[in-house]
Amino acid sequence: MQKEVLLTLKGLQFAVNEEGAEALETITPAEYFKKNESHYVIYEELMEGFSEPTKNIIKFKGSQMEVTKKGLMNVHMVFEEKKKNMTSYVTPYGNILIGIDTAKVDIKEEEDQISVKVKYVLEANYEHLADCKIAVDIRPREDGICLQ
Repeated sequence: MQKEVLLTLKGLQFAVNEEGAEALETITPAEYFKKNESHYVIYEELMEGFSEPTKNIIKFKGSQMEVTKKGLMNVHMVFEEKKKNMTSYVTPYGNILIGIDTAKVDIKEEEDQISVKVKYVLEANYEHLADCKIAVDIRPREDGICLQ
């Protein structure tokens, strides 16, 4: 896999006591590299109403994925299969203690595509917030937009 990639992130949250699900999708250019058997994807995101970008690093290998955000939002989330991890999510509006109880991390690596699917339960301040899924798709930039 080459260094310049197109990253597609799809998220789906099934909130408690709400009808339906909330789906989010982001497609953005990113940088990819592999070091010591771990895969890394680095990209920046801008939040509406703010000029400072947030640097995002996705690291994955085996049955674990980590997401680190630095900038306007600061957090280090660990998605580790069959484990619950706690972290502090620092936002411009205050800090939130979140729990990530990961059921499954599925990584598929092909010559020109890597996909990661994560299924987890999200908690905020020890209260169940949502059942969630994340799909990460990484492809070389010249392949065009990554839609599945």
